[in-house]
Amino acid sequence: MTPRDQLHRDGYILLRQAIPDAWLDTLRATFDAGARPSDQWSTPRGKDWLHSQLDTDPTIQQVCRLPQVLAAVGELIGERFFISQIDGRDPLAGGGHQQLHRDLSIQRPGDIANALVFFDDYGPQNGATRLIPGSHRPAPEAPPCDFSDESGVIQLSGSAGDILVFDVDLIHAGSLNLSGARRRSILVGYFSEPLYASHLETVTLRNIHMDTSERFEPADFAFL
Repeated sequence: MTPRDQLHRDGYILLRQAIPDAWLDTLRATFDAGARPSDQWSTPRGKDWLHSQLDTDPTIQQVCRLPQVLAAVGELIGERFFISQIDGRDPLAGGGHQQLHRDLSIQRPGDIANALVFFDDYGPQNGATRLIPGSHRPAPEAPPCDFSDESGVIQLSGSAGDILVFDVDLIHAGSLNLSGARRRSILVGYFSEPLYASHLETVTLRNIHMDTSERFEPADFAFL
């Protein structure tokens, strides 16, 4: 099976050590400088997470444009796309647990992909992401999904600098930060171009400060 086939089968790819080591201290400092309490956002955020406003930072923008990330996103979306949102998130000690869910495509399956970019090491002890491979495209005859059933779940673990790219219809969730160790990350949303008008309607609610006018063509990035 080719990497391309595996990406479409599983609905995600974990890019190990995708971020240059020399960037990581800067990225962590940027996260901490932009962190705000949950009540200081246009739309209040979960109180068991620390969120950070950092979408205009140049190094953050470079991370979102790493060629291997854009190649995986382009392979999933399959048409011209743009960066819609960058959200800094860090689960607090004893927080971060989510029920399994899908973030959901909008106009067609596969029109949005996410990238979860890890600035710290991550694993079961500090609430790493869990997911169900292949759950983004259930068979037509499949029963409705039971999000309380975790029998098919795997929990990720890895190092600072890893990037998870996934289809938004993939079933996934954050987990409980048992140890209290930092798990700073950014969640980046990549939207197909037809979603741009609806994207503009909610930029204030989503605290988007960056310019979202740049477009990316899947054909410009080779997925290996």
